[in-house]
Amino acid sequence: MSSSTFNASHGDGYELQMGRWSRRLAPRFVEFAGLSAGGKVLDVGSGTGALSFELASNPAFGAIQGVDFSPAYVAHADRNNHDPRVRFQIGDACALEFADASFDHALSMLVLQFVPRFDVAISEMRRVTRPGGTVAAAVWDTRGGFVAYRMFFDTAAMVEPSAGELRKRVYIRPLSRPGELAEAWRRAGLRDVVQDMRTIRMDFSSFADFWAPNEGKDGPIAEYVAKLAPEVTTRIRSAVQGAYLDGEPDGPRSYAATAWVVRGTVPR
Repeated sequence: MSSSTFNASHGDGYELQMGRWSRRLAPRFVEFAGLSAGGKVLDVGSGTGALSFELASNPAFGAIQGVDFSPAYVAHADRNNHDPRVRFQIGDACALEFADASFDHALSMLVLQFVPRFDVAISEMRRVTRPGGTVAAAVWDTRGGFVAYRMFFDTAAMVEPSAGELRKRVYIRPLSRPGELAEAWRRAGLRDVVQDMRTIRMDFSSFADFWAPNEGKDGPIAEYVAKLAPEVTTRIRSAVQGAYLDGEPDGPRSYAATAWVVRGTVPR
């Protein structure tokens, strides 16, 4: 079984699809994690580097190690890294190639919902974190708090039955319900578990900006659209455009996106 169901193709594609929003979420997630100053931090599912680079903005951290399943994303992060404390490498969240207790903290942002064996990944994050260290994660609230996704899937499902089937799978991704992250953290044996929410805004300059990621190769929507016949894509695009415009002229729009966040401590 693959350790990732995320359709990963190119770093620039991910930046357009999600990386620009990851950079907005990263500081709020780091603040919630409440990491003690200093030491080494592991970024599991580092993607194009948003979380690692946010961590590096704090000079107190001695080393930040990013790990991602996608060679393309690791290469993209490497090209944009100018901090000797930060390193990226290809790796499997379910089989981390690090010794026990090698890091002071382990974080994961917007990744675990795409890991079929997420319990294994969480256990691995705990294993490589020292006693007393923090293990934290963030995932989108795909059912209730991700307006841009709902706009696409709710609208597309009215036009094309296959979109309705995908909609069901996307909305009920693992760890998307209230309390699920906290339960997973407690199952992993972590202590002092806290689950909360953090919200950002996704700002688009126009409908073309909103739709552009769907014509790429990264993420679930682009993966779905790429398989459609051209006439079906046209119908869905027209319907989604109507939802975006909402009876007003084309132009900027801003949508809320809420993530569930969780943190816990490795027992001493």
